[in-house]
Amino acid sequence: MALTPDIREAIFDRLKASLKKQCPPMVCTKDTDACFEIIGNAPVPYGSTKKIVPGMYFASAVTHNDFVSFHFMPIYYRQKDYAGVCPTLLKSLKGKACFNFKKVEQIDTKELETMLATGGKAWKKLGYMKK
Repeated sequence: MALTPDIREAIFDRLKASLKKQCPPMVCTKDTDACFEIIGNAPVPYGSTKKIVPGMYFASAVTHNDFVSFHFMPIYYRQKDYAGVCPTLLKSLKGKACFNFKKVEQIDTKELETMLATGGKAWKKLGYMKK
């Protein structure tokens, strides 16, 4: 069942508002009606060729017909660090780093912002963020 445009927009706006609070120090690379993406603020080597990229991907919110996805890369590295931080959000985790939301009530804003702050600390520790 497809989401109504109002529900899709409400979910996306809630995710986007929390992501925007991370900028700065994070850097916004995409800001459209369907996608909001942020990266770290330190140039880093990436991939097998170690090509320097402007920042390591951190998180994004993307709208789809049937859900709104929230991609959060820090959880991919150490999912166990987030078990106590965001138990409600983890119920919507599909795969290793992608959350799918179909209802506004699935997003606990306090948990989301704590999760983003925890991820930000991890990005600093890994050198993806300037101190």
